[in-house]
Amino acid sequence: MSINRVAIWRKAPFLRFLSPLIAGILLQWYLQFDMRLAWFALAFSTAFLLLSFFLSHFRRFQFSILHGIAITIVFISLGSLLTWYNDIRHDPRWIGNHYCPGETLIVVLQEPLVEKANSYKALATVKGYCRGPRYYSASGSVIVYFEKDSACGKLDFGAAIAFSKWMQEIPSASNPGGFDYQRFCLFQGVTHQVFLRKKEIVIFRDRQPTILASILFPIRRKVLFVLRKYIHGAKEQGLAEALLIGYKDDLDKNLVQSYTSTGVVHVIAISGLHLGLVYWLLVRLFAPIRKRKIFKWLSPIMVIAGLWLFTFIAGAQPSVLRSAVMFTCMVLADGFSRKTSVYNSLAFSAFVLLCVNPFWLWDVGFQLSYSAVLSIVVFMKPVYNWVYIKNKILDSLWKVNAVSVAAQLLTTPFSIYHFHQFPAYFLLSNLIAVPLSSIIVLGEIFLCAASIVPFIGFVSGKILSWLISLMNGYIERIESLPYSLWEGLQINFIQAAMIIVIIAAVASWLLKKEKFWIWPAMIALLVFAILRTVSFCRSNRQRTFIVYYIPKHEAIEVINGRKYFYIGDSELLANDLAGNFHFKPTHTLYRVTTGDSLHDFFRGKHFIELCSKKILLVDHELALDSCDKKLIVDVLVLSRNSKIYLPKLSKTFAIRQVVFDGSASSGKIRYWIKDCDSLRIPYHNVSEKGAFVMRLN
Repeated sequence: MSINRVAIWRKAPFLRFLSPLIAGILLQWYLQFDMRLAWFALAFSTAFLLLSFFLSHFRRFQFSILHGIAITIVFISLGSLLTWYNDIRHDPRWIGNHYCPGETLIVVLQEPLVEKANSYKALATVKGYCRGPRYYSASGSVIVYFEKDSACGKLDFGAAIAFSKWMQEIPSASNPGGFDYQRFCLFQGVTHQVFLRKKEIVIFRDRQPTILASILFPIRRKVLFVLRKYIHGAKEQGLAEALLIGYKDDLDKNLVQSYTSTGVVHVIAISGLHLGLVYWLLVRLFAPIRKRKIFKWLSPIMVIAGLWLFTFIAGAQPSVLRSAVMFTCMVLADGFSRKTSVYNSLAFSAFVLLCVNPFWLWDVGFQLSYSAVLSIVVFMKPVYNWVYIKNKILDSLWKVNAVSVAAQLLTTPFSIYHFHQFPAYFLLSNLIAVPLSSIIVLGEIFLCAASIVPFIGFVSGKILSWLISLMNGYIERIESLPYSLWEGLQINFIQAAMIIVIIAAVASWLLKKEKFWIWPAMIALLVFAILRTVSFCRSNRQRTFIVYYIPKHEAIEVINGRKYFYIGDSELLANDLAGNFHFKPTHTLYRVTTGDSLHDFFRGKHFIELCSKKILLVDHELALDSCDKKLIVDVLVLSRNSKIYLPKLSKTFAIRQVVFDGSASSGKIRYWIKDCDSLRIPYHNVSEKGAFVMRLN
C-alpha cells in the first residue's frame, strides 16, 4: 500500500467503517439472514474487542488481524440489523399483518394535500384500527387519494380521519424495465394506498400536527405563496419552486425532460450547490457576531440551525442531507479551529445517513450526490491543470467546465445505469445553467425576504421570471441541437461496476504514474466487453410477448430479436410523454427498435403464432365456429369490455392462460375471474400484477 493511500485511511477513519456497513446492508437485503445470527455475531465481536483492551500492547499487536476482523464483523452485523429493523414489514405492529376488510382504520395526514388532475393526494401515518368495539394501535404509512370535493380539499396536515374502505397494496414495477414504485415506497415505509370519497371518511380531529410540522409547513406554504405571487408563467413558477425548496409538483414534465436530456437536472434537485449558497449567506450574515469574543460561540450555532432549517424545508432528501452533515462538520471544525478531511466528512455523512435509513443506499440522489462530490474532490485539480489560461474571465469559465468534467467522470456509470442515456453537450448546458441557477436561487431568497415591500417584490419577481425564462430557453435550445442525447444505453450492475473500475484504474495510472494500474483497467475492460457481447447475442435471439399495464388502454408488443411489433391504441404512440414513461424503458431493456409489420406472425384476424406458441387476442365479440377438436391457445388476452363468455369459449379452445389487460373495467375482470376459477384456468390481471411477460424461446 502506498504512502498516499495510508495517509487517506488515517485522515478518514470512517472509510474503514463505511465499507462493512454497506456490505451488511446489501447482504441482509438480498440474502435475508436470520437476526439471531446477526445479534450473535455483533455480541461476540463486541465482547472480543472489549476484552482486547485488557491485553498488553504486544498481545494486541499479535492479534491485530483478529482485531480488524472483529471490527469488520461488528459493522457488517450493524448494517444487517439496521436493514432488518428499518423494514416496516418486520414491525410486529405493521398494519399489513393485522388489518382485515371492513375494519375501521385511523390515519393522520403527514403533509398538506397535493392537487392532482382528478384527485388530492397525501401521505398518512397509520395510528390504529378498530376491530369490533376494541381499538388496536398499529404502524405503517399509506398514500391516500381523495376525490376532488370542497370538504376533502379543506383537509390539512395533522388531520385525523377514519375509514373502512379496503386498502390496496402498492403494485410492483408495472412494465418491464420500468421504475419499481413498490420498492421505492417500501423504503419509505409506505406499503398501501386507498382512494376515498367524501362519504367514506370521518374527520374526528381537524388538526393536531407535530411541533416540527407546525413550523416547517407554514414556512414552506408562505414561500410558495410569495413565489406564485411575484413570478409569472407556469414553467417559471414550477422551476422557481423546485430550485428554492424542492417542490416539484408544479414542474412542467417536458421541461424536466429537457433538463434531464442536457445533463443539468441536478440544478433542479436540492443538493450541495443550493446548500452551499445558503451556507455562504449564513456565514456572511453572522460574520459580525463572530468578531465579538463574547458571542463567538453563537455564530456556528446560528449557521448550523439555518442550514438544517433549510434542509427540512427543502424536504430532507438524501442529497441535501449529505450536504447538511458535511457543512455541519465544517462549521464545527472551524469553531474548534480544526481542519477536516473531505474524505472523512464524506464517509462520516454517508455513515450517519445509512444508520438513520439504510435504504437510502438505493436512492439515486444519494448515489449521484456522493459520486459527484467524490469525483470533484479527486479529479477537479488534475482536470483544471490540463489547460493554463492567463485571462481571469476565461480562467473562471474553464474552472466551471473543469468542475463539470470532473463531476461527470464518476457519475456517468450511475446515470447510464439508472437513466440509460448520456448528454453529449453537458459542458455547454452546465456552463450557463450552474452559475445562472445560483443567481436565481440567491434572487429567490432575496425575494422572500423583501416581499414585505410589494414594489421590491414586483421588480424582483419580474427579473427572476426573465432569468428563469432565459435559462429554460437556453436548455431547450441545447436539447434541440443534433445528437444532443445518446439514448438507449443499457448496462447491468456488473457492467456499471466495471466502468467505475476502469475509470479508477486509469486515473491512478495517469496521476500516480504506476504501471501496475494498467492491468486492473485491462481486466475490467475485458470483462465489460464479454458481458456486452453476451448481452447483445441474447438480444438477437430473444422472442417475447408482452401485455402492458396502461390504465384504460390496450397495449401489446411482440419482440422478435432486436425488433418489436405493436398492437393497441394508436394514441399512445402519438403521445411522447406516454411513450417515454411506458414503452421506452422496455425497449431499452430489450435493446429493440420498431419493426415494419406483424403480418408474418398473424394467423387469421385474432391469432398470433410465434415459436410454436398460439396467442388469441379478443377486444370485442368473437364469432365461433363449431369444430370436432379443440384448438390449443397458450394465451388468451381479453381487452376492453368484450362480450366474451369463457365457458362458451372453452368449448372451442383449450385455453392454458388468460390475461386481462388495462383497458378492461374492474367489474368485467371480476366477472371473468369467476369464470376462470370455475374452469380452473390460470389468469393474470395486469392491473394487480403488472405487465404480463412470456418468453417464447
